[in-house]
Amino acid sequence: MLLHLKRVRHHVLLKLAIGSLTVMTATAHALPSDRSKPISLNADKATYNDKTGFTTYTGNVVIEQGTMKLQASAVTAQLNKDRQISTVTATGNPAQFQQQTEANKGLAKGQGQRIVYNADTGIIVLTGNAMVTQDGASVRGGSLRYSMNKGDIEAVGSNTSGGSSNKNTTNSGRVQIIIPPNSSKISQGAVSP
Repeated sequence: MLLHLKRVRHHVLLKLAIGSLTVMTATAHALPSDRSKPISLNADKATYNDKTGFTTYTGNVVIEQGTMKLQASAVTAQLNKDRQISTVTATGNPAQFQQQTEANKGLAKGQGQRIVYNADTGIIVLTGNAMVTQDGASVRGGSLRYSMNKGDIEAVGSNTSGGSSNKNTTNSGRVQIIIPPNSSKISQGAVSP
C-alpha cells in the first residue's frame, strides 16, 4: 500500500506540476530540464483514500519541481476508475504558482483563490482575483480559463458591482490585460538627444 501511495502521489504531483503550472502561459511548456528534476512536496497533512481515489494535501502546501512551484492552503486530486488523474484543485488565499517556461523568458506567475485542472478536457480555471503574469505582461479577472489543447485563454471579470475593497484593483469587476512595449521596437524608433 505504501508503494502504491508513492506511485499515485508521484503521478498526482507530476500531473499537477506539469499540468497546472505550465498551461497558463502562451507556450504551455515547461523547461525540459524541469521534468527530470525530483518533485518535492511539503504539507502539514497528506491523506489518500484508495476507495474514492481522492488524495488531499492540507496546511501550507508547497510543491516544487525544477523551476515550478505551487503554494496553496490545500491541494486535492481526484483519480478516475483507471487510477489516472481526473481533476486537481488547489485553494488558498491565494493559491500561487510560478514556473519558467522558456530559458529566455522570466518566470510565469499565477494566482487565484482556486485553481482547478481538468485532465480529461485539458482545461485549467483560476477563479477569485485570478491573475497571470510574465515578463511585464499580465491578465487579471474574476476568472481565467485556459485550454491546453487549443492554447486559448478566456478572462472574465468578476460579478461584483460597485467598488472593490482591494485598492490595487483599478478596474473592479472587469478584465485587465497589460501588454508591455517591445523594447527592441521602441529603441529602433527612439531619437537620441
